[in-house]
Amino acid sequence: MGACLALCSIASCASCLCGSAPCLLCGCCPSSNNSTITRLVFSLFLLMGTVVSVIMILPGMETHLRKIPGFCEGGASIPGIDNVANCDVLVGYKSVYRMCFAMTCFFFLFLAIMFGVRNSKDPRAAIQNGFWFFKFLILVGITVGAFFIPDGTFHTVWFYFGVVGSFIFIVIQLILLIDFAHSWNKVWVGNAEDGDNKCWFAGLLSFTFLHYALAFTAVVLFYVYYTQPDDCTEHKVFISLNLIFCIIISIVSILPKIQEAQPHSGLLQASLISLYTMYVTWSAMTNNPNRKCNPSLLSLVSNVNTTETSPDGTPEQVQWWDAQGIVGLVIFLFCTLYASIRSSSNTQVNKLMQTEEGGGSGGEGVVGEDGKLRAVDNEEEGVTYSYSFFHFHLCLASLYIMMTLTNWYQPDTSTQAMQSSMPAVWVKMSSSWLGLGLYLWTLIAPLMFPDRDFS
Repeated sequence: MGACLALCSIASCASCLCGSAPCLLCGCCPSSNNSTITRLVFSLFLLMGTVVSVIMILPGMETHLRKIPGFCEGGASIPGIDNVANCDVLVGYKSVYRMCFAMTCFFFLFLAIMFGVRNSKDPRAAIQNGFWFFKFLILVGITVGAFFIPDGTFHTVWFYFGVVGSFIFIVIQLILLIDFAHSWNKVWVGNAEDGDNKCWFAGLLSFTFLHYALAFTAVVLFYVYYTQPDDCTEHKVFISLNLIFCIIISIVSILPKIQEAQPHSGLLQASLISLYTMYVTWSAMTNNPNRKCNPSLLSLVSNVNTTETSPDGTPEQVQWWDAQGIVGLVIFLFCTLYASIRSSSNTQVNKLMQTEEGGGSGGEGVVGEDGKLRAVDNEEEGVTYSYSFFHFHLCLASLYIMMTLTNWYQPDTSTQAMQSSMPAVWVKMSSSWLGLGLYLWTLIAPLMFPDRDFS
């Protein structure tokens, strides 16, 4: 009986996946704004691609695939059937590169199609807000085609695409975190003032202290484990510079002139940005090819030497999963979800993210002729977010996922191995400095241009 009800429920939602824009208004979709549902579904596509990439890179996956009769070249066979699948490409970093290449192409396609859409009356808005089943088929088709790309220089070239895209995405992540911290501080301060409840202030103070405590602890651990008395000069410079920059933005955020121009500016935002900066610093140092300055977390916890090489001088199997990669995925998921549902009143962030004030808020569902709640088309007069910029953001997210899952290792076409590289270190550090500069700009811009609206 339960299975029948489940099948009926799936069948009732199938039309929601196959129809056009009004399909999103069908009863099986949540009672919310059309724009919010669309962004959530596209984010779900990105999440599905991420899950597939994670599965493909799991240790031992190739061994399990080779056990399938008649599937992998060189694996178990069935008499009379040729094994045609190259499992070296289906798993490992090659599969992640191809999966993320497909997702990037998919979102770039919609970026180009949706350029210049002004409201939901544009015929292209119907494509943006519906036809989900066909979009899924397009993504699957691009993915299948990506696995037929010859090795050659594809992985090396796509690595540099990933580096540039990830650099931009890290900056966007920091912008979203700044916006989140501003909104967080504004809401809690408003609750405290309206309800005369000091618990909200205590909560803000507690989280601010926690962020600074974690950031300071990270600095101490960096100096202890990622520097050496006679080596690791770059790491010493990185840690010291970012520590100084975080102190600067913290002091600037509470200056009387800044507080007068921006009453909602404070240490909560600065503490969260400082903590994120320390994460990016840690992530950068873990890509240093000098293992003396970059001990793995496994070696720190279990006192195991992970820098040994094989007898022929080549590195042993790379470690795909580490703590900084997992933290990166968690932050990525949070920022992607927040970008889909955000409702910000920060004019600066809205301009940068190409969204309208309050565009991400939910609406009240309207009742259709069938008596079911339908989503609200809140874009008849104008779109609440830039369709093209949203897809550009997902393009960058796909590249960032690719680099995170492969630990920013650089493919070596001559040895078919993956190696850490200094360019990845400098890209991450540069993005952290640019992000700190952007946050500092949000603080001092109202003072430099008092005639402009920076609320």
